[in-house]
Amino acid sequence: MPWIRATYRIRSTPEQIEARALALAVEQSLETPPSAVPEAWILEEVLASVEAIWEEGRGNYRVVLRMNAENSGFEVAGLLNALFGNCSLQEDVELLEAELPPELIEVFPGPRLGILGLRRLTGVYGRPLTCTALKPQGLSPNQLAALAHTFALGGIDIVKDDHNLGQQRYAPFAARVPLIQRAIQRANAETGRNTLYAPMLLGGPKGLAQSLRIVREEGVQVVMVAPMVLGLPAFYELAQELDVALLAHPAFAGTRMAPPLLLGRFFRLLGADACIFPHYGGRFAYSEATCAQIAQNLTQPWGVLQPTLPVPAGGMRVERTEEIVRFYGPDCMLLIGGDLLSTGDVLERTRAFVRKVACCGVE
Repeated sequence: MPWIRATYRIRSTPEQIEARALALAVEQSLETPPSAVPEAWILEEVLASVEAIWEEGRGNYRVVLRMNAENSGFEVAGLLNALFGNCSLQEDVELLEAELPPELIEVFPGPRLGILGLRRLTGVYGRPLTCTALKPQGLSPNQLAALAHTFALGGIDIVKDDHNLGQQRYAPFAARVPLIQRAIQRANAETGRNTLYAPMLLGGPKGLAQSLRIVREEGVQVVMVAPMVLGLPAFYELAQELDVALLAHPAFAGTRMAPPLLLGRFFRLLGADACIFPHYGGRFAYSEATCAQIAQNLTQPWGVLQPTLPVPAGGMRVERTEEIVRFYGPDCMLLIGGDLLSTGDVLERTRAFVRKVACCGVE
């Protein structure tokens, strides 16, 4: 019988932690008092058990639950519910890690392209990839296309929509995507490079279907999705249908689920070819250890899944390029957005960024 081992952090007192852990095991499996269960096999196979408890200090405890993988139904929504359904409503509980059995991992195909596929798509080998974002909000489709053309002339590998670009009246998807894609193609004809455009997919099923039609008509090869905004089950199904590379954005991912688990494992499990996450020292408060663990979870061997490309981001400056590459190694994609716009000479600032990355490896 395959088992899931889930690790939680619980705030409690020494006197209450054992009872609190047992209550968590019941809540995340039976959701009813064990005394009310009429059949013994349910208590033996369905009821989760407390495998370990240890104190971290200051009233925080680690609790490891052992639960039957069958409780997940071997599908996305069931897995999320089994791991963090009702207990996500309890402010004293955080989900830190989930060790999944091979039988469960193999249900999910993971990244379609992964790191090697993205390198084949971009033609970039031996160095990190480069990425930037089209911003700020409020620019017209023509202005966004002109900015994308400049970034492509500067040698950026992937130019993506800023994650908040959706269907705003000043730059709706159907108006901006063809203009931006064609602007980048013109730049590629001038430079001989292969810069790619990644538009942001937002909306419900009907809106997504319309956006995907435009993506295919325009020959777009990369799209960006915020899995937590879209919903993880919907993200997973979308990943199975797409015939393009998938860049996952962390918007709305600030849950009480540890970032190395959510961004590093779940996004990879459900099909992200590349995953954006905040790099330490930028606009967000992730630590070096958290960033290192996210990158490790994205790239280390994990069952049959291909590795996902780490994309550190979030207020990074061109001057930090060498430091970031030393931290992650060549298998990453550096995403620098606003800093390329800050000096006034976007083309030269972009070229400086591209040169710095090129010096970090040999193509």
